[in-house]
Amino acid sequence: MSNPQLLQSVKNVILQARQQAYRMVNGALLQTYWEIGKLIVEDEQNGNDKAEYGKATLKKLANELTLEFGKDFDDSNLRNMRSFYRAFPIRDTLRHELNWSNYR
Repeated sequence: MSNPQLLQSVKNVILQARQQAYRMVNGALLQTYWEIGKLIVEDEQNGNDKAEYGKATLKKLANELTLEFGKDFDDSNLRNMRSFYRAFPIRDTLRHELNWSNYR
């Protein structure tokens, strides 16, 4: 390469853009999973303090979502999303520098 400084500058721009994209996607995923957890908890509790068990709602929802969106929405992950919302019921307390694996 005739200009190593140019090469390094372009590499830095690419790396910074990738990091920015990762942070944005990670934030969107965390928000999505938090919202899903909230919807599940609200549906299960139906306005009550405690959930109504035995409805198998989560399993049915997981089957439907997995067919359309893949294994990321299986019943195990939906339970994790529900737990995520329960652990952090105030969305503003989420730290976007942490990723889903950290929270899970």
